[in-house]
Amino acid sequence: MTTAAALPGTLSLGLSRGATELREFFRQKENLIFTVSLPAVLMLLLGTVYVREPAAAQMFAAGMIGAGIISTSFVGLGMSVVADREDGTLKRLRGTPMPFTSYFIGKIVLVFVSSLFEAVLLMAVAVLRFDVELPSGAGRWLTFAWVFTLGVVSCSLIGVALSSIAKSTRNAAGVLNLPYIVLQFLSGVFIMQSVLPESLRTVGSFFPLKWVCQGFRSVFAPDDGYAVMEAAGSWELGRIALVLGAWTIAGLLLVGRTFRWTSTSR
Repeated sequence: MTTAAALPGTLSLGLSRGATELREFFRQKENLIFTVSLPAVLMLLLGTVYVREPAAAQMFAAGMIGAGIISTSFVGLGMSVVADREDGTLKRLRGTPMPFTSYFIGKIVLVFVSSLFEAVLLMAVAVLRFDVELPSGAGRWLTFAWVFTLGVVSCSLIGVALSSIAKSTRNAAGVLNLPYIVLQFLSGVFIMQSVLPESLRTVGSFFPLKWVCQGFRSVFAPDDGYAVMEAAGSWELGRIALVLGAWTIAGLLLVGRTFRWTSTSR
């Protein structure tokens, strides 16, 4: 008597899909170069113009690393899902035993790896061009790890949910880039939040980018005395974890309600 082989689990299928996504990503060398290098180029240009002091370089580097990660997870992933829907990839995957959860696990694996490459490149540019000192001590690197992970996961889910608004790749860039660009100015990437009007600070505090950048500043700041420069006068690490965790849960709920396999059905 022959026993049917059990189907792979959701996580196993997701990791397998992630490996496929990574192979495709690294084969597209032009896309790889521009995706990973764009935040580093922006850091070079903006840092050369605006950064004049070592402490400012530390804080600027932290903000740029946060913005780069959000660009990959929110904008890049959202556009990737729209492209998969438009070219029929999602429609073909729907006919396989792979659940949509595994598809998203695969996408997040891609974003996690590409964001890590991007962060390493940004730190290398910060060290070589702006003499930024990397954090010392396991505690700061642990903070970097959990802020990085929560930031990638939460913003990936939000990007996927928002991608349902875009009907094609032609308008996906506008749908995803507009909120991202605005939030960079409200979240302490280019301008410290403490100098913004209270109304703009309030708006920025509702979204993950502000908290990701603040978490990274706590890692790269020369010492804890720089926490007073934040709007609340402290790093608020506990609140950072709560906000990013809440956005992760909200993202899961939004994806479950908005995800569509095709442009006409859910």
